[in-house]
Amino acid sequence: MLQAGTLPAVLAGPMLRRLEPQRLVMWLMGSRELALTLKLQVAGQTLAFPLAQAQCQVVPVGRHAFIHLIDLPLADALPQDVMIGYDLLVDGTGIAEWAPHLLYGNADTPGFVLHSRIRQLVHGSCRKPHHPADEGLLCVDRLLASAPTPAERPALLMMSGDQVYADDVAGPMLRAIHALITCLGLFDEYLEGAVVDDSASLYGHRASYYHRADLLPALDSNETLRERFFGGVKKPIFTSSTADNHLVTFAEVMAMYLLAWSPAPWRLITPQPPQLSADEQHRYAREQVQLDRFRDGLPGVARVFAHLSTLMIFDDHDITDDWNLSAQWEETAYGHPFSKRIIGNALLAYLLCQGWGNQPEVFDALVAQTQALAAQARGNHLDAAAQDALLEALLKFQQWHYRLPTTPALVVLDTRTRRWRSEFNLKQPSGLLDWEALSELQQQLLDHPSAIIVSPAPIFGVKLIETVQKVFSWCGHPLLVDAENWMAHRGAAQVILNIFRHSRTPGNYVILSGDVHYSFVYEVLIRHRNAGPNIWQITSSGIKNEFPPRLLEWFDRLNRWLYSPRSPLNGFTRRRTMQVVPHIPEHAQAGERLWNSAGIGQVFFNEQGQPEAIYQHNADGKPRTRMVAPK
Repeated sequence: MLQAGTLPAVLAGPMLRRLEPQRLVMWLMGSRELALTLKLQVAGQTLAFPLAQAQCQVVPVGRHAFIHLIDLPLADALPQDVMIGYDLLVDGTGIAEWAPHLLYGNADTPGFVLHSRIRQLVHGSCRKPHHPADEGLLCVDRLLASAPTPAERPALLMMSGDQVYADDVAGPMLRAIHALITCLGLFDEYLEGAVVDDSASLYGHRASYYHRADLLPALDSNETLRERFFGGVKKPIFTSSTADNHLVTFAEVMAMYLLAWSPAPWRLITPQPPQLSADEQHRYAREQVQLDRFRDGLPGVARVFAHLSTLMIFDDHDITDDWNLSAQWEETAYGHPFSKRIIGNALLAYLLCQGWGNQPEVFDALVAQTQALAAQARGNHLDAAAQDALLEALLKFQQWHYRLPTTPALVVLDTRTRRWRSEFNLKQPSGLLDWEALSELQQQLLDHPSAIIVSPAPIFGVKLIETVQKVFSWCGHPLLVDAENWMAHRGAAQVILNIFRHSRTPGNYVILSGDVHYSFVYEVLIRHRNAGPNIWQITSSGIKNEFPPRLLEWFDRLNRWLYSPRSPLNGFTRRRTMQVVPHIPEHAQAGERLWNSAGIGQVFFNEQGQPEAIYQHNADGKPRTRMVAPK
């Protein structure tokens, strides 16, 4: 382990989170508790704000790892639509000295723009470090580097799920995680109901790499969790088919965030391969190549986070594949202390690294409880009872959703924890929002002329794929096809469609989604109604992930044949009262409607809140692809 004095003061960040004229929210990870001063360069003046405890909460997550949650209220509103330079001084030293990779060109400091309305934004989801696709966030880095004026900068980056993959980790990444845990002294924990007693035993276990399914416990009935979920179908930990290295401990997930967001932690470790079989060695080497490329792009990724307000919401892979898919899934996963701990640990890390920055005020009690947990650590081990109590509170928490008072209004949905559970068939997929959440959504939208809704899963998806998922659900196997779409649950589907038809809800809806690993744009019209509303489903996915090309090609072609505008099959869908008009990717070669390329989406809005230009930036360096409305 490195000595504390040899560690860099800042391990990750600063990351700009929710930014408003009278409030600045930022996130930073330090190797110790830091004395911070925020300097703002506004209209030729320099304003300095020492960040005391009231403006910066510190949450220890190990001996040499301290999260700094910065929430600075401002008495005087900052100007809008102008560039504001900022510097974060650590013991009097500025960003140019301790993180020069965060600066563009000849700039002395990073900067941000507070936009008076959302005229453009960038959005995406699904960032898997070891996927062979290129890094989509580097598209945003290039965009910011070539946007010298405030008007050319997006208002925000919306990351709509699967920012990390806790359930799909490459062997070299898991090895790096364990090396970083040792380097920073991240907290250990006791593991009730597991084959191993504590985290240290887990890390050193022969099954720790590529065989974590073997560490799952059996239920009292002597039935394994795997069998309970799938009746013997070989999908290992929980439901993911690629969960050989599923993260388990709180320390593992925290290390994953650091290694996914910042180049600094990589410089502290030199992980070597563990003892592996010949086949595993080949797999490890293949994954190492992709992970090295990912690591090399992290300076640009960190630069984006330091210049652009970044908002987030979880999907399933941030926690585990198919998280809360059905009532039966919940019954099984939360019914055993070990599986419950795995889910709770990932959710705690999400709270500290993602959720808090969206709406800090709702998390005060949970942050205080986390600080108390850290203070109770003995011998670097978290107290098991206190940890379980915190995770229980997290699993019951239902304020992950949030709304920004922007123009247009931006409403971000939590489609994971407030689900409409099927009461008669526990295997059936749950509705993505329950009745109460849907009612709240409608109230939030009332009398707004326009709105941007962020739903991790598309509300209006590909009909053929939804039909395949429905067939598997009817057969009692929704887990096999990830049957998670808005139309899978009759009650939730009907209510969300009724919200769009309500006379007092916005005339212009833009729905931003990800999840599916391909991109598309639909314009949705209500049949037999000339007065609106106007609805656009804009899906961008993945940031670093792609759908199998040949399979998507066939899905796209069959969907066009079977669900053409005049097809009678449309009458059997829940959206039969609506007409879905797909936009065409301008680089399509054979009539494709679905665009399969890692990257990032960009949407430009007019004064009425309608999208006037929609692009998908391609991570492979090809020209951006405009999604063109049919003539």
